[in-house]
Amino acid sequence: MSHASYELKAETRERVGKGSSRELRRNGLIPAVIYGDKQAPISIALSTKEVTQKIHAGGFMTTVATIDVGGEKIRVLPKDYQLDPVRDFTMHVDFLRVSKDSKVTVQVPVHFVNEEKSPGLKVGGVLNIVRHEVEVSVSADAIPEFLTADLTGLKLGDGIHISNIKLPAGVTPVIADRDFTIATIATPAGGVSEEEEETASEE
Repeated sequence: MSHASYELKAETRERVGKGSSRELRRNGLIPAVIYGDKQAPISIALSTKEVTQKIHAGGFMTTVATIDVGGEKIRVLPKDYQLDPVRDFTMHVDFLRVSKDSKVTVQVPVHFVNEEKSPGLKVGGVLNIVRHEVEVSVSADAIPEFLTADLTGLKLGDGIHISNIKLPAGVTPVIADRDFTIATIATPAGGVSEEEEETASEE
């Protein structure tokens, strides 16, 4: 299940550079670049508001979009973006041009489920998340929205590794040489006590 694809309208940018970027931003636009697929990069301008909304909606980096550049529809995957640290709006986006068969590398978030079925968490253990996201290689049309880590049966000191996660077909972790850890059930520093049972489920 992945986020629905969406379309953004863009115009090409003739001038590039600091001055023109500032001018764009004053007009509610942001500079962006489409590159990859062995073609020359295209400099474009997009609606700041539309892009910022998409980023806040979640799944931005794992959703293939279509950018309409003067009538030419280009399928892309966002690869990087910069937010203004002060005002929290988008400053710039890099898009990678993709086709149906493009293999892409993306960071897919991990969702942890069945915390209430983990004996380790029940007695006050702490879910220590080592990786909130896993970098995977996958075809552009089959990017999963998230990976699911099932905590059922995990005791204090147990860990969940990439081999415990059922990966969708065609999804391979970029780290291929070891069974890396996603999370562990850790004993809290002060040891386990009755009171902590209540808060453990809120972690």
